[in-house]
Amino acid sequence: MTEHSPVAIWAAILLIGVATYLIRLSFIHLFGRIDDVPPALERALRFVPPAVLAGLVAPAVITVGPTLEATIVDERLLAAILAGAVAWRTEDMFATIGAGMVAFWVLRFVVM
Repeated sequence: MTEHSPVAIWAAILLIGVATYLIRLSFIHLFGRIDDVPPALERALRFVPPAVLAGLVAPAVITVGPTLEATIVDERLLAAILAGAVAWRTEDMFATIGAGMVAFWVLRFVVM
């Protein structure tokens, strides 16, 4: 499978785990030592959840079909647009998920 020895592989896993732990610990230690989060950092951190959500959802929704029509009429894209409209209108997470899934199922199994 690989030309690396099992000891080298386990050492790499251990080092990566320790590095990940230290990175997380540094943030806990940093925010534990300061009294208030600076306003500029607080404003920037407000954009993290939407950015992560977009990064998770966009690749699953936006596909490139063989034709422009196939790309636009994809049931995932249409269901996501409907779910976005429901989210904008109701600001309810469960209504958004429900509307998106129902639209996806109807488009996938009934209409198309």
